[in-house]
Amino acid sequence: MDQAKLDHFKEILTAELHRLEQELAALGSKDPNKPDAEYPESGSNSEDDNAAEIAEYVDELTLEARTESELRDVKKALDAVSKGTYGTCKYCGNPIDEKRLEARPASSSCIACKKTLTQEL
Repeated sequence: MDQAKLDHFKEILTAELHRLEQELAALGSKDPNKPDAEYPESGSNSEDDNAAEIAEYVDELTLEARTESELRDVKKALDAVSKGTYGTCKYCGNPIDEKRLEARPASSSCIACKKTLTQEL
């Protein structure tokens, strides 16, 4: 991959890193081992209100976990940029198609390996 394309992906990844960090700050946590999404409390103790509070809390935890995972992927991709291994499949060592990287810049595997891993033959 030439330097211009590498710089392009680094810029995209850096912007994504900042976006995800802001999103996590809004959710209240950056530590995937210690989720601390705020438990909503309506002040009512009816079964319907309690169920709604629990559903909202679980949704926040799920969103937080997914965002944490995306942030880890972006950090790994930026690390690969600095090591000179960005755009290379971590499983087979072949280049990852640039169209895949445009669609998901934090990708660490080529489409063939990803399909094999997820058993999408």
